[in-house]
This record gives sequence, structure tokens and C-alpha cells, in this order.
Amino acid sequence: MYMNLKTEANLLKISIFSTIILAIIGIIFGLLASSATIIFDSIYGLIDAVMTTLALIVAKLIINSTSKDFVNSRLEKHFTMGFWHLEPIVLGVNGILLITAATYAFINAIDSFLLGGREILFGYAIIITLISIVIELSLGFYIKKANKTINSEFLTLDSISWLISASMSFGYLIAFGFGYFAMNTNLQWITPYIDPAILIIVTILVIPMPLKTVKKALADILLVTPSELKSHVDNVAQNIVKKYGFNSFRAYVARVGRGRQIELYFIVPKSWPPKRLEEWDLLRDEIEKELGKEDPDLWLTIVFTTDFEWAE
Repeated sequence: MYMNLKTEANLLKISIFSTIILAIIGIIFGLLASSATIIFDSIYGLIDAVMTTLALIVAKLIINSTSKDFVNSRLEKHFTMGFWHLEPIVLGVNGILLITAATYAFINAIDSFLLGGREILFGYAIIITLISIVIELSLGFYIKKANKTINSEFLTLDSISWLISASMSFGYLIAFGFGYFAMNTNLQWITPYIDPAILIIVTILVIPMPLKTVKKALADILLVTPSELKSHVDNVAQNIVKKYGFNSFRAYVARVGRGRQIELYFIVPKSWPPKRLEEWDLLRDEIEKELGKEDPDLWLTIVFTTDFEWAE
């Protein structure tokens, strides 16, 4: 059966499957090499696969919630506001886990270094590291390239995760390669310290990478108003006020994952003659068109009132 590799869902499926297979192979080779670093890296991969699975579920829920069929879904009565709020939660947790895992690896590497290092079988370590680099770089760059048209936060974090893993694997390859050639030489005394030393350097480099994603996710969770979106909404509302003669307006804006939540209140002069509901609906349609009517991730509420307190 043909699978479209240019969709968010299918790219996440490939990422999950690849992560699980690579993690299983890594654990096997880690045990053969007696390498705590490889075993930890593989277990981290399994954790990442779980988070990517959650990302896939949330992506499906968001897409389904914006379709017409969602009204007839059993989930609709429990999640009438949609599932956009789940996206920043998953992104935030995933990013925090990446930072935590790298931090733990950093602390573990320092501890191992201070305790005299660890003897490992470099041959097995080099084999699994080469396999990991090929898979991680291939998926990281492929997902990043495909995401240029999809523009998914999930895929952005997933590609970063693969590239972080690849950078760590390069560090491991340098360490294991040097250790392999240093065996039975005057430099053999260094070999127990190679792995923790390189791991310290790699983790220092990768820990800051997910910080931007975590910061954005926290901003969405806390409903921090995006200045650019608020400015756009204010401009549209101000033009409507001038065009139709409203007294003023109030705008409340938030970004929740890929969703945009906008509440607009227009203060109508009390001296205005009554209008039919159809006329108010036509005005709502005009405002919605200006704000992005075709966007399925737009949650828009427009209220017309003569009572200023309703807008506060």
C-alpha cells in the first residue's frame, strides 16, 4: 500500500518505527560492548519514541477536531474546545525530557570520569555508532527538508532530536575510534577516560538545543499573547470600527500550539437602530475573512454589544 511520506502523521510513524528498531539494536550492542553510554542512549531513544507516539496521537486529534465529522464524534462532547492545548504540552514535555536526558548524561559522564572511567569493547561500540549515525542523519535531514512545506512544530522538534542524537553519536565515534587504536599502546591508560570525556563535551553542546521549543511551548501553555498576532487583530478590528462607526473594541488573543484563539468585542452605539441577525452575521463573515477564514486552526468569537462591561 502506498504511503505518502510528505504528511506529518506518516513522517512521525517512520520516526517512531526507526527509533524503536535503533534502540533495540543499540541495547544489544551496548550489552556486548559493556558500554553504559550506548545502553543509556538507546533507552533514551525508547523514551523519545513514546513522546513521538504522543505527538502523532495529538496531531491526529487536532486534524480530526477541525473536520466536519468531529461534530458526530464521541470525543466532541468531552473536548468541545478542541485539542490544540495538548500540542504545547507534548512539545514542552518532549523538550524537557531531551534536556533532562542530556543533563543526566553529562552528570553521569563526570561521575564516570572521576571514578577512573570504564573499560569497553570498542569494536562493538564502533559498529553500532556507525549504524546510528547513518540512520540519525538520514532521518534528521529528511524530516527537516519535508517540514519546510508542512511547517509542523512536532516535526521541527523531531528533526532536532535526530540531529542531536547524530551529534552525540559522532562524539561517541571519535571516542571509540581513538580508544580502539590506542589499545596496546603507550596511550592505553587513557582509554577508560575517553568515553566520559567526549560525552561531557557533546552534552554541553546539545543541552541548549531544545530550549527554544520549550520556551515557546511554555508561552502557549501560559496563554502569552503573541505580539505579532495581536497587532494584526488590532489593525483589522480598528479598521472595522472606523468603517462602521463602532465606539471601540476589545481583542483577546492567544496562541495554543498551532491554534489561534481570538475573541473580539465591538462596542455598538446605543443610538443605533436595530439590525437583523443576518446583517450581523454578514459583518462577522467580513471580519473572519480578514483574519483568515480558511484557517482550520482558527477559533474565532465575535461579539457585538452596547454594554462595555461585556467586553471586559
